[in-house]
Amino acid sequence: MSKKTLILGGARSGKSSLAEQLAKVSDQVTYVATATAFDAEMTERITRHQHQRPKDWQLIECPLLLSDALTKLSGSGQTVLVDCLTLWLNNQLYHQPEQDFTLVRQQLAEAVMQFEGELLLVSNEVGMGLVPMGELNRLFVDQQGWLNQQLATVCDQVIFVAAGLPLYLKRSPDAAN
Repeated sequence: MSKKTLILGGARSGKSSLAEQLAKVSDQVTYVATATAFDAEMTERITRHQHQRPKDWQLIECPLLLSDALTKLSGSGQTVLVDCLTLWLNNQLYHQPEQDFTLVRQQLAEAVMQFEGELLLVSNEVGMGLVPMGELNRLFVDQQGWLNQQLATVCDQVIFVAAGLPLYLKRSPDAAN
C-alpha cells in the first residue's frame, strides 16, 4: 500500500521526531538526509540526528538530486523518510540559483505522486512570521511556501506539528478517526 505524508512545522517543533516515530513501525527504513555540513553548528545538528536514528536504518545523503533518489527508491518495499525539504530547497537555491524552480517543484511533486510505498516528507513551515528582509530571503520563503503547497496537494496526509503535537490538516482515507 502506498501512502505519502507531508509533515510540516517550525524549527524545533517536533516534526522530525514525529516522522521518525511514524517510520519506526516499519521493518525497513531508508532515511534520506538532505543536510550538508557547511559549518560546525550544522555538523553538530547532523551528528545529533545520526545518533537518535535506529542503527538498522539505511542512509542516503541527497543534498540535490531528490527526485532521482525517490524514483530509485519507489517500490523498494521500504519506508522512506526525507528530512528535510527545507534544506534540500536551500541547497537548490545555493548551488543553482538561476534554475527554473517551478520545474524543480514539479519534478519533485511528480516523483512523490509516482512513489510506490510509504513516504514521509519533513518540511519547515517558514511563512508564518514577518516578511523577511532581503530579496534572497523572500525568494526562499516564497519557494518554500509554494513547494509545501504543491506537495500537500499530492500527499495523502498532511500533518502540522507545533510544540511536539500533531495537527492533521489532511488525513488519508484509510486513517483511523
